[in-house]
Amino acid sequence: MTTFTANQISQLHSNGVYTTSPEHPLFSLETLVTPINGNDVISVLQTVSQSPNTTVAASYFMRRYGMFTAMQLVQYIQYEEFWVGGADELQFGAIQEYGNLSVSTFPSNHGWTPITIENSEEIVRMLLVQIQRVIEALRTSASISPNVLWENVFGFWLWQFHVMLNDPTCYSEARFVLNQLNDDSNWVGISLHSRFSSYLNGSEPTGLLNSTVRKTCCLSKDVPGLMQCGFCPLKL
Repeated sequence: MTTFTANQISQLHSNGVYTTSPEHPLFSLETLVTPINGNDVISVLQTVSQSPNTTVAASYFMRRYGMFTAMQLVQYIQYEEFWVGGADELQFGAIQEYGNLSVSTFPSNHGWTPITIENSEEIVRMLLVQIQRVIEALRTSASISPNVLWENVFGFWLWQFHVMLNDPTCYSEARFVLNQLNDDSNWVGISLHSRFSSYLNGSEPTGLLNSTVRKTCCLSKDVPGLMQCGFCPLKL
């Protein structure tokens, strides 16, 4: 288990990832990926987010989960620490954030483990498999394209890589991990090519800020209290 600095705690909490146990627990990752629980989990997500249907609820959750995956990458690149806890140790809970009741992530602290940047290929593969499991679980109970769900994750990665590639203290590590995410071989069994590379479409993350990057709508505009995402292809 790692010992977090004040900066790490602030960074995690500001991205909806908490270092405490949830006061209002909803379900665990293990519950989510167990097929028999799918409909119940989606129902909980729809209730908490007040989403009008299961499709919007699934997309909403994937954005929240995407923030966690982005923080996994940030902690790994900046501090060489990555969350490798079990599925039962990744809890999701309801918490008020910026005036809205949100579904946030509560990974057990002892799941954060020191791992050197030289192991980035293994870490990237582990992360992609983890995300694919969540996408498959959501799609068993909600009619939603995997493209929407992957792009919900990529939006957060785009911003974090923009920040890290412009930070001389972690530029090399960020470039190393980005190259692994763009490598088709790490996506074998998940996709025929790197979905993230296709999302970037040959551009640097910084060059894509304030532009229409997504090919799909994340549906955040349909969640009460949220606004249309800045990358939305439907944006006027």
